[in-house]
Amino acid sequence: MNEIEQRYNEWKAKAEGLAAELAAMSADDVQEAFYKDLEFGTAGLRGILGAGTNRLNNYTIGKVTQGLADYLLAHVKKPAVAISYDSRKFSEEFARHAAAVLAHNGIKTYITGELKPTPYLSFMVRHFGCDAGIMITASHNPAKFNGYKVYGSDGCQVTDKAAGEIFDYIQRVKTFDVKAVDYAAAVEKGCVSVADVTREYLDCVYERSVSDKRKLSIVYTPLNGTGCDIVPQMLRERGFDDVTVVPEQARPDGSFATCPYPNPEKAEALNLALELAKSRGADIVIGTDPDADRIGAAVKTKNGYRLITGNEMGVLLIDFVFSHSKHLPEKPVAVKTIVTTDLAARVAESYGAEMREVLTGFKYIGEVIKKLEEKGEGERFVIGYEESYGYLSGTYVRDKDAVVATMLVAEMAAAYLAEGKTLEDVLDGIYSEYGRYFHRTVSFTYEGVAGAQKMKDVLAGVRKNPPRDIDGSAVVQSIDYMTQTQFDLPKSDVLSFKASDGSKLIIRPSGTEPLIKVYITAATGGEARIDSILEQAQKFMA
Repeated sequence: MNEIEQRYNEWKAKAEGLAAELAAMSADDVQEAFYKDLEFGTAGLRGILGAGTNRLNNYTIGKVTQGLADYLLAHVKKPAVAISYDSRKFSEEFARHAAAVLAHNGIKTYITGELKPTPYLSFMVRHFGCDAGIMITASHNPAKFNGYKVYGSDGCQVTDKAAGEIFDYIQRVKTFDVKAVDYAAAVEKGCVSVADVTREYLDCVYERSVSDKRKLSIVYTPLNGTGCDIVPQMLRERGFDDVTVVPEQARPDGSFATCPYPNPEKAEALNLALELAKSRGADIVIGTDPDADRIGAAVKTKNGYRLITGNEMGVLLIDFVFSHSKHLPEKPVAVKTIVTTDLAARVAESYGAEMREVLTGFKYIGEVIKKLEEKGEGERFVIGYEESYGYLSGTYVRDKDAVVATMLVAEMAAAYLAEGKTLEDVLDGIYSEYGRYFHRTVSFTYEGVAGAQKMKDVLAGVRKNPPRDIDGSAVVQSIDYMTQTQFDLPKSDVLSFKASDGSKLIIRPSGTEPLIKVYITAATGGEARIDSILEQAQKFMA
């Protein structure tokens, strides 16, 4: 009997409540569900819901929570943890189970009484002075996924070092030895406190307001996620009184029936919102993903509605915040990730701001804020963003925040509308002044056992035979972030190539999904050049 069969048989004997699902598994199902444990990294866990060691269920949630508890107890005398969750299937159940496991370990826990955004969890950690935070979410993934993000005491997703140490503790835990108290009893005894810090959180969001213009017609969709109540409340309290919420997507729904891939990066995610906006003649469409840390938008133009990309929105926000804020700090700092457009740096620097560049992942933007605060210079941080539709203004949280981003985007659209301009007009002006870059992100999926090995082979192949040119323009800079020493950045499995004309090709595996992302920048030639570079990149990925 091999190891996979041993695991499967143990689960059939001990996994209460999963007997029927386990019995119905085919040989291929067993292989996929048990060939490994879910991997824990800086993004925590993310996986398909179901029975098995490579699936997300109460047993895998219990195991990782016990590992986190052991880690905390080894470092802190009386640790405390904050927990929240999104609208996905089993999210509330997983959150409560995690709280019950922590309570069994004598760890004080604060949990939201209802679903709340990921940045809200980051705020909770800081507000209560917790040593860690847990967010049950799979962000914008399809309905079959859920996940478990871990945050440190600073409200930032855990660092590589901490994640590695937590993983070591998780590996020592035997799945079926994990104990949990009764959740309701833990709440009654005060071991678990149901917490609501909405007022405190929103007050911090409002401090980032830039403009008092409010004449704007908005169609908003929470995509059946955690923005459902808090975003409309924010807009209402900030004076935006012409807001229509897409009815089919207004309430939590883990099946995402009207939007199978609830990712505002994807145009189709905003289809219903766009249809409603057209019927109402709305000025702007805004959508937040299920855990309300990302925001997508489309603006009304003379030729219909134009979707604003993540890169474009970041550039617009940088330009707006620096041009309209009345109280900018001395020596302001903006932050972007290495895969985010270089145009952002050109715009920020034109206002006298310092642009810092970090690895992909918002925790690295959070680390910049932390280092500034350690020097007593936290107020220097003005705005940070990544091209994947994540933005943050202010230091009250340490993650991208679609609530504050929604407020700023609405203020920006209203302010320019008062000047007789749309966001498209403003973008065109920026391009005229600074030049235009064209961008595209393409994902190559490698699922299952064979896929995991294929990903390793692809990356090894690129390292062995890196491109010498990008669509005919000679490569003048090659960076392997696993071995580089010229930047003050952690090691990361990322390969970057820059051509003499400014075009770029960046390749990195996702930290949460079985795929490799390829980020393409064309400094000349527009979308046709992007197509040509992509054709070249596809040869590496095959």
